[in-house]
Amino acid sequence: MEFTSAAFWAALGSIIWVNIILSGDNAVVIALAARSLPQRQQKQAIFWGSAAAIVMRVVLTIIAVEMLKWPWLKIVGALLLLYIGVSLMLEDDDEEADAGSQGGGLLIAIRTILIADLVMSLDNVLAVAAAAKGDVPLLVIGLALSIPLIIFGSTLLLKVMERFPIIIVAGAGLLGFLAGEMFLTDPALVARIGELPHWQVNLGGAIGALLVVALGWLLQRRRERRKLT
Repeated sequence: MEFTSAAFWAALGSIIWVNIILSGDNAVVIALAARSLPQRQQKQAIFWGSAAAIVMRVVLTIIAVEMLKWPWLKIVGALLLLYIGVSLMLEDDDEEADAGSQGGGLLIAIRTILIADLVMSLDNVLAVAAAAKGDVPLLVIGLALSIPLIIFGSTLLLKVMERFPIIIVAGAGLLGFLAGEMFLTDPALVARIGELPHWQVNLGGAIGALLVVALGWLLQRRRERRKLT
């Protein structure tokens, strides 16, 4: 596809648009993972986490069609998302962290962003791959141009979280919802019980959301009681 052709720019616009629409949940994860870091490191975590996630998504998009056929992959991904969702509800209250531990916190935040983006992108990358029509250079350009927009969305969401902490719970619940849906659509499960109706998949997502929020709340209460003793 030639750089000067209308088809190139139409496909490029489609990739950017699809990636922005499908990256809403990823922006939630980025903001959640960065919220407990110092302000300077928040910006670093958002930038490097977003950039690394886009690079990983390029690779994932190229092989996504085959990966989604692997049995048990979505189930493992769902369990990872449940764990990440609960972990992100537990704020790091240790305000006396030294510089070394702060550096470790930045790396942990970036790692969390990468793992969550990898898991949640398993379905999303199919739409991006379709928009690219097999053109890998076009795919790379489109996803790269999406980075500033994802960073902006994550930064904005982080500021909103500081004013409205309930969004943290909602974001963790979103990860649980995605985990529930992912679990029930795994090829291994579908092969055993058949494809479930849409409402049952949504119900599984709701159960996943409730599970993450409930576990996160219980662990928060447990941590607070330990501090009092």
